[in-house]
Amino acid sequence: MTEPISQPQVPQQAPPVLNLANGLTVFRIILVPIFVVVLFVAEGTENAWRIAAFVIFAVAAVTDQLDGRIARAWGLVTDFGKLADPIADKALIGAALVSLSILGVIPWWITAVILVREIGVTLLRFWVVRHGVIAASQGGKLKTLLQSIGIGLLILPLHGVAHTTAMVILYAAVAVTVVTGADYVWRALVIRRGASS
Repeated sequence: MTEPISQPQVPQQAPPVLNLANGLTVFRIILVPIFVVVLFVAEGTENAWRIAAFVIFAVAAVTDQLDGRIARAWGLVTDFGKLADPIADKALIGAALVSLSILGVIPWWITAVILVREIGVTLLRFWVVRHGVIAASQGGKLKTLLQSIGIGLLILPLHGVAHTTAMVILYAAVAVTVVTGADYVWRALVIRRGASS
């Protein structure tokens, strides 16, 4: 009985950098300065400009959800995407927070807390990168969702109960931001201790 002929192992090709997922990430980065310009043009003008700024922010936020799902589902995860995606996320949220604080919509302390946390978590990931990866937690995903909803609503020309509701959502986002930030610090320390033992 003859042995079956084994097929040679063909190395799996890396996905191309130019793909749909990365295209959405780049598109989100391009939308950030457009969003900021429209938001400042909207100040003191008709509500239509604020709504336009909201639509741009919402489209950018949706691409944040789409690009990751497409990359994982279609096998399009690339080193470029791993680097550019979080940069795009932080650029969008950071630009929105700073802009809304300049316009007096969001208190500066909220912007400071969120930005310090985001920068801190990024530095923690670099600190442990040789020893392990701090994966995104469910709390981190909730934080991103609450931030996006709260910021998005405050871009709109809301008043009364609607504005109060948007601020409550943003306060909840700040609370989750702080708690998940502390969790990332703990996990980073665990990874470093495990590496040194």
